[in-house]
Amino acid sequence: MYLWIAGTVLLIALPFYLDRFWLQAGLFAMAAAIGAIGINLLTGATGQLSMGHAFFLAVGAYSYCVLAGESGVENGHRLTGLGLPTWLSAVLAVLVAGAAGGLFSPIAGRLRGAYLGIATLALIFIGQHVLFNAGDLTGGFNGRAVPPLSLFGIDFDDSETVIAAVPFQSAEKLWYVALLALIGCGLFARGVLRGRPGRAMNAIRDHRIAAGVMGVPVARYRAGVFILSSMYAGLAGVLIALVFQRTVPEYFGVILSLEFLAMIVIGGLGTVAGAVVGAVFVSLLPQILTHYSDTLPLVSAPGTGGVAPGEASRYLYGAAIVAVVLFLPGGLTRLITSRKTPRE
Repeated sequence: MYLWIAGTVLLIALPFYLDRFWLQAGLFAMAAAIGAIGINLLTGATGQLSMGHAFFLAVGAYSYCVLAGESGVENGHRLTGLGLPTWLSAVLAVLVAGAAGGLFSPIAGRLRGAYLGIATLALIFIGQHVLFNAGDLTGGFNGRAVPPLSLFGIDFDDSETVIAAVPFQSAEKLWYVALLALIGCGLFARGVLRGRPGRAMNAIRDHRIAAGVMGVPVARYRAGVFILSSMYAGLAGVLIALVFQRTVPEYFGVILSLEFLAMIVIGGLGTVAGAVVGAVFVSLLPQILTHYSDTLPLVSAPGTGGVAPGEASRYLYGAAIVAVVLFLPGGLTRLITSRKTPRE
């Protein structure tokens, strides 16, 4: 309990001391953690393999841009925008991602294992085709600018807001929005996993036929969890768009979906803490390697010889996946829980 309180106080205080690079890295980690919680509910707790998580992040990010943006011309594309309030656009973008998951949920409710994985992988290719070719909505290859969030009269852009003699710009202000979103999503997912739905989801994961015999509506639960996971991904997509301030189609590809699977395997399947720990590890590793590429051996900036930070990070968390599967099946969170368990 005290550890959680100390961690929360630390996260609240960090924007007063960290520079912009570390704040953006932390924001990306929190957004990734929300998306990882969603896929952990689907894959870790219910046993449904999804390769299309990046598709729903793209739905959330681009829906926000279309709903909150203004119509106009950018990079040769005439963009469509509805000009809605940004806070409302963020909420609606999450609902749109959930609706997209709902359209796919009948398939998710009936397929399992590799068959579901292949079906969700198709979403990535469909999404990439739409993102690159629907220029009026997405801006095409160059993407489109992301309208800054406005909430309670505060604009979450680079306009300066002074708090306790500390100038707060977009990264500092967005930090608290992302932190509240992560805490809310984590508590909700924890409640789901510890309640009756969580027991039903685990029963479906462990033995689908036995769960059906016990009266669990397997197809309905699978479809419902898929929608919930899509909404988590949509929220993560909105936050990532707000942090980067521009959406680019190439980002929402197969690699991103694989990274989310790596997060939950490394952190620990079926737990909220595992999703958060894995997301922090996978999302921060390439940024740390990039930041310290001048001092690390064999790692150098792209195009200058040696191993690029992005490639090095994939090697490292690929090795981490192998090590976790072989020696630590419960993920990195197993190290913490095993220390808390008294020896007999």
